[in-house]
Amino acid sequence: MNHDFSEILKHLPHRYPFLFVDKIVSVELGNTIHAQKNVSINEDFFNGHFPNKPVMPGVLIIEAMAQAAGILGFMTMEKTPEEGSIYYFAGVDKVRFKRPVQPGEIINLHATIRSEKRGIWKFDCSADVDGNKVCEATILCADREK
Repeated sequence: MNHDFSEILKHLPHRYPFLFVDKIVSVELGNTIHAQKNVSINEDFFNGHFPNKPVMPGVLIIEAMAQAAGILGFMTMEKTPEEGSIYYFAGVDKVRFKRPVQPGEIINLHATIRSEKRGIWKFDCSADVDGNKVCEATILCADREK
């Protein structure tokens, strides 16, 4: 399967500056995805979070995991946002942050489908940098008409 950047743009409605997935490393439809986010000092949020001590906001790490999960869901359903479907972030449970993420790091984003009922998808997600866990959460997404 082709994992170039166009696949990300095809399966997510998000665009700069709110696109937090740079690469799909691997995907097993109906099961799991491994994606990556390259964290650059040029990201706008570093200007205020925090001056002289840049740390990626935890909510944006959750958003990156949710976007990876969204790609997996759309690919699994063989649907795209262009076709009139949108994935809403419906909830997040059991969130734990293990360590901060700083500029120059690559976050590995992992999402595994736990269940799907009536368009509500539940994913087990985690993020790590160099094998060191950064965050874990259970993320819920709702597949709805645009």
